[in-house]
Amino acid sequence: MALPRTIFMGPSAAHITSPAGSPRPSNLSQITLHMPEGSEVPPTPTAISFRQDVPPPSGSQQPISPSLPLSPQPLLKKDTSKANEPQQDPWDYDPENPRNWSVGCKWGMTGIVSLYTFVAPLASSMMAPALPNIAIHYNITDPTILALTLSVYLLAFAVGPLFLGPMSEVYGRAWILHLSNLFFLAFTIGCAFAPNTGSLIAFRFLAGLGGGAPVSIGGACIGDLFAPAERATAMSMYTLGPLLGPAIGPITGGFISQSIGFRYIFVTLAGLSGLSAAIGIFFFRETYTPVIQERKARRLAFDVEATVLERPGKELFGGRPPPTPPSTKEVLKGSLTRPIILLTRSFICFILSMYMALTYGYLYLLFTTFPDLFAETYGWGLGLSGLAYLGPGIGFVVGTTLSAPLMTKIYMTLTERNGGVSKPEFRMPCMVIGGALVPIGLLWYGWSAQQHLHWAMPIIGGGVFTFGMILIYIPIQLYLVDAFQYAASALAAAAVFRCLFAFCFPLFGEQLTAKLGFGGAGSLLAGIAIVIGVPFPIWIYYKGEQMRARNKLSR
Repeated sequence: MALPRTIFMGPSAAHITSPAGSPRPSNLSQITLHMPEGSEVPPTPTAISFRQDVPPPSGSQQPISPSLPLSPQPLLKKDTSKANEPQQDPWDYDPENPRNWSVGCKWGMTGIVSLYTFVAPLASSMMAPALPNIAIHYNITDPTILALTLSVYLLAFAVGPLFLGPMSEVYGRAWILHLSNLFFLAFTIGCAFAPNTGSLIAFRFLAGLGGGAPVSIGGACIGDLFAPAERATAMSMYTLGPLLGPAIGPITGGFISQSIGFRYIFVTLAGLSGLSAAIGIFFFRETYTPVIQERKARRLAFDVEATVLERPGKELFGGRPPPTPPSTKEVLKGSLTRPIILLTRSFICFILSMYMALTYGYLYLLFTTFPDLFAETYGWGLGLSGLAYLGPGIGFVVGTTLSAPLMTKIYMTLTERNGGVSKPEFRMPCMVIGGALVPIGLLWYGWSAQQHLHWAMPIIGGGVFTFGMILIYIPIQLYLVDAFQYAASALAAAAVFRCLFAFCFPLFGEQLTAKLGFGGAGSLLAGIAIVIGVPFPIWIYYKGEQMRARNKLSR
């Protein structure tokens, strides 16, 4: 005969009592089992709740099984072997993710960004050989005003990235690039027909505002498209634009000004800008992940506002009111202030931006000394003196060709030694090499010009300088993209510094060489480059990770 029995779970064991004469205690969990008399108690079911703070009821029997577990054991255990494994993000395998695009597509986007980034810096120096003709045409007698017509463009380069870079993190990269290029195109045409000096300076400044977009956004596009281990080669190709453009510009500008007039320099620039717009508007795809995901969500009709209208907000958000999305004003305010925050609150961003700016300022200072040196010392004409810029241009090309595989090899080797974990600091070893070559190039150029050696010697010195500069410029760009969440804002912060130095240095280049001579000026600049360029890359290599951890905008 099967008798019902009740199991009471006390603090130490299970107790069995007969239902007759044993009242059911209200403070103990229980379950009634139908079992043959004399049979053993089956394992405790998992659905019982337990109170371990109450003793067994009076009159209950002794524990029937000393081996009965103190706590219930589940009949079916949940497999938790994969609970601690990292979850895969579906976006990593989404075909709309720019890093999953085909190799041809990614390099096509890189080529378009590089074209944009080549045209805008080209305009910064293309009119340099024509400055004497511009002075005659507009009757400019003050050398500072004449230099301002050239360098005001770089001042705008410093202002534009402050808002164009952060805006690309709100509205996406593509249309910021396209609209800024069209803005550049319009005011470059204005420069060609400027009636006086004031309008020429104003149009140059406005053209520079539009031209600043690819300089600050292009590197972020490379970060969108390529994983860290793949970025060095793509960044090298992209970097040729802002560095090779200022070197090629004077070569073509000299011959154009000498043959058909300086106004056609701006017409040529407008034609190149129009060509890049025709290619970019039709073929360039958005690369910024948050904007792509937002557009995809809209296509799939996952619109939160529409859902809230159909269903009560509290039902969707766990009994709480639905969250209010930030306004466009709040988003823009946070984005536009981000470059300044990075410069002022991240010492690594500040020191790397300053070092990049120093070498960029040296480049433009070097370029401003070329016309006087090769025209007065070596007797070259306007068109021929432009060929002196081939030395720095060749240095850029050779440096880019050799630096990309070198940086990739060093980066991958250090990553393997670190157990397969990459760090932005693995970009620094190449900077140490560049930091040594830059002062060598400055001393070579300055003292060969001072001693009136063969014309090839200062040109070679300029090439050594630009070769070292490329080994500084590319690693800094890669470090900023790798290290900070908002790559465009970090690059914009660096662009502000860089273009301010490029704007200021040519203004005192003539006075510097007049006071110290080419050799003394080269020695002074080389000394500053050694003080900043040699110790800081080594320090960042060893301490950079600790410094980044203190900034909430770091990755």
